[in-house]
Amino acid sequence: MTSSPAATTAPTPDQPPPGASRLLHPDPTVRRLAGVTLVNTVGNGLSLAVGVLFFTRVLGLSATQLGLGLTAAGLCGVAASVPAGRAADRWGARRVLVVLVSVDAVGTAGYALVHSYPAFVGLACVVAAVDRGSAAVRAALYAELLPADRRVAGRAYLRVVTNVGMCLGTAVGAIALQLDTRSAYLTAILADAVSYLVVAVLYARLPVPMRERAAGPGAAEEAVRRRNPALRDGPFLVVTALNSLLCLQFAMLEVGVPLWIVKETDAPRITVAGTLIVNTVLVIALQVRATRGTEDPATAARVCGRAGLILGASCLVLAVAHGLPAAVAALVVLAGVALQALGEVLSQAGGWALSYDLAGERDHGAYQGVFNAGSSAALMIGPALVSTAVIGYGLLGWTALGVLLAAAGLAMGPTVRWARRRGPVLARPA
Repeated sequence: MTSSPAATTAPTPDQPPPGASRLLHPDPTVRRLAGVTLVNTVGNGLSLAVGVLFFTRVLGLSATQLGLGLTAAGLCGVAASVPAGRAADRWGARRVLVVLVSVDAVGTAGYALVHSYPAFVGLACVVAAVDRGSAAVRAALYAELLPADRRVAGRAYLRVVTNVGMCLGTAVGAIALQLDTRSAYLTAILADAVSYLVVAVLYARLPVPMRERAAGPGAAEEAVRRRNPALRDGPFLVVTALNSLLCLQFAMLEVGVPLWIVKETDAPRITVAGTLIVNTVLVIALQVRATRGTEDPATAARVCGRAGLILGASCLVLAVAHGLPAAVAALVVLAGVALQALGEVLSQAGGWALSYDLAGERDHGAYQGVFNAGSSAALMIGPALVSTAVIGYGLLGWTALGVLLAAAGLAMGPTVRWARRRGPVLARPA
C-alpha cells in the first residue's frame, strides 16, 4: 500500500523540524534539557577554570586549607545524594531540582562574601551537598521525562552537550585568568551564580512529569513511610560499588595523568593539555554511539566489561611512557588517554542503563540517589588514591589500578545475572 503525500512528509516526534540542524536531537524534550544543560555547564566550566585561584588568591586560603575544605565538602556531597533522591520521590524531581539549583545559585554567590576559613568550609559543604543532590535528582528527572527505551541515549546526548558547555565555560574563564584581578575572579564566580538562577527558571518551565501530576498527599506519605528500596537491593548496591570503582578513571585522567607526565616521563608539559583535548573530542564524538545496544541489561553489563578491560589496558599503556624519549612518551601518553576515553564512554553508557534497569519504573529518586552517592564517593577519594597509591608506585601502581578497573567491569555480568534471578525488576515496559 502506498503512503499519502502527507504521511511521507509530516514530521514525527522522532524527527527534527524541517531544516533543523543535524546536531539537534530529534526529541523535543531532550532538546529542552540540552538547552538547560548548556547554560549550566558553561557556568560550571567558568567557575572550574578560576576556582582554585579565586580561593587561594582572592580568599587567601592556603593549599592545605583548600584541600581540607574541599574534602569536607566532598563528604557532604556523598551524604546528600541519598536524601535528595528520596525527596524527589516524595515531591517530584522537577520541584526538588528547582529548589536545589536555586540554593546552589545563592551559595555560589555567597563565596563573594566569605571572609573567614570556617565560613568557607561551611559554605563549600552546602554548595557541594546541593550540587551532588542535584545530580541525583536530575537523573531521576530524566527517568520521569523520557521513555524507558530512550533514557540512556538521551543522557549520552546531554553528556556531549556537557562537554561542549564545559569547554566554552573554560575558554571564557581563561579571560579571567589572564586578567588575574580580584574583580575578574569575582565576576566569573557571580556569572556562575547567575547561570544557576537561569537554570532554575528553565527547569521550572519544563513540562510537568506525569508522575508529578499523579502524585497526591497519599503518595507522598507512602514514599516517606517506605524504607529506601535501593538500600535493600543487594544487586543494585553491588552495581553501584562496581560503577564507583570504574569512576576512579576520572581521577586517573584529571590527577594521575598530569602528575605522571610532569614527574615520571620526559614528555613535554604541554602534553597535559593535549590529553584533555583528546579525551574531550573523543567523548563528544563517541558517547552517543556507545549507548547502542545498552537497552538490554545483559548487553549493558557486557559493555561495562569491555570498558573495564579497555581502561585496564589504558593504565598499562600510560605506565610504559616512563623512560621513553620525549616525543615517543608524549605519543604513548596520548594513546593511553585515547583508550581511557573509549573506556569512559562505554562505562558511562553501561552504568546509566543498569542504574535505570535495576530500578524498574518505581522509586527512581531513591535508586539514582544511591547510585550517585557511589559516584560521588569515587570522585572524592579518587585524587588522593591515584596520587599516592598509583603515582607513588609507578608501574606497579598503574598495573594494580588497571587490574582493579578490569575486574570491576567484568564483575558487572555476574551481578546482573544475580539481579535477574532475584526477580523481574529488569523488565522494561512495553
